[in-house]
Amino acid sequence: MISKGLMELIFSASSIERWNDHPRTAQFTEIDKQAHKAMIAYFIARAEEDRGRAVDWNRLIANGAFSFLHRVLVTDIKPPVFHRLMQDRAQQRQLNDWVYAQLEPLLSPLDYPLCEQCRAYLGSEPDSLEDRILGAAHYIATRWEFGFIYYWSKPLYGIEKTREEIMGEIEKYRDLAAVSDILSSEGGAFNDLISLVGQLQFQKRWAQIQRLPPTSVLGHLLVVALLSWLISLEIGAGARRRRNDFYGGLFHDLPEVLTRDIISPVKRSVKGLDELVKKLERRGVEENLFPLLPPAWRDDVLYMVMDEFENRVRTNGCVRIIGRDLAGAEGRDEMDPVDGRVIEVCDKLSAYIEARESIRIGVRPAALEEASMRLYDSFASRRVAGYEVKALFDSFK
Repeated sequence: MISKGLMELIFSASSIERWNDHPRTAQFTEIDKQAHKAMIAYFIARAEEDRGRAVDWNRLIANGAFSFLHRVLVTDIKPPVFHRLMQDRAQQRQLNDWVYAQLEPLLSPLDYPLCEQCRAYLGSEPDSLEDRILGAAHYIATRWEFGFIYYWSKPLYGIEKTREEIMGEIEKYRDLAAVSDILSSEGGAFNDLISLVGQLQFQKRWAQIQRLPPTSVLGHLLVVALLSWLISLEIGAGARRRRNDFYGGLFHDLPEVLTRDIISPVKRSVKGLDELVKKLERRGVEENLFPLLPPAWRDDVLYMVMDEFENRVRTNGCVRIIGRDLAGAEGRDEMDPVDGRVIEVCDKLSAYIEARESIRIGVRPAALEEASMRLYDSFASRRVAGYEVKALFDSFK
């Protein structure tokens, strides 16, 4: 079972501010940075596959999750100090042992040997292709944030050194195809793609309701992706299904960077609006996102973002909606399955956590209380892919 402590740790990254010792025109949070990093890692990995290199997608996802949780736990250590600590083998080992001691009770309730994977990750050198992809994505996401910080921080002592250090770290990954393109004068499409998905952090959720902590669409996507992935582990999903459930969650709201968020009550109240929005989203993806993607990626990304809450399989490029839980042959790797209904429940669970945490803090307008109850009544009793989600909702009730 996914523990409340693990969900709280994931969500706590929404309250961790970045660049808080620099002037900023917007709030940058750890959850947004990590979501952006996960998306960038996907793009870099796809580019490596195009070169004929084999990417272990589930290792990429798991190591990305472990590095995220590691960073959340050591958030009080400033990045320059943290990186120096990690360069000393003895100090790195001591810090990683402490991190594992915090994570072990949160991961052990899972019906999957994630503790063993986490222990192996923390005890090894990050030298695999997947770790290099994550390292590159980390600094590229940092560079994107820094572009906003730099403009306002030019008078600050040491700002040029920070810029040089970030660029120097990215240079270490120039052997990766996407990184080489990003650093070159011809890297326009990749840079534009990184910027487009990054803009989701400026779209705030529950924008018309006072709530703490404020969260963005971008950070919400990572929460949904991680919850969907954790459930896929617990139900014993195959490798491709686990991969798709993570990236289906990570990209399910990507069209909102083009259409903006339209709250569910409005969609339900205006007849035909939901269908119209879906058509506009598809057109927006094809007209604005596709030109930034290599042609070979476009069908895959469309598969992740359209019909996002429907169970579906894909064979020979043909997508088929499954109006029930995926079972038997439908869940096999060759069917390229996605548990859209799992993603939907995790989407609503993420929203429920956002509402309940604000209520717990004391910011509890009536509209938020009502939304919280509606989410619980509509989704807590559901069983998806054979998995009972009531205990997850009840953890925050």
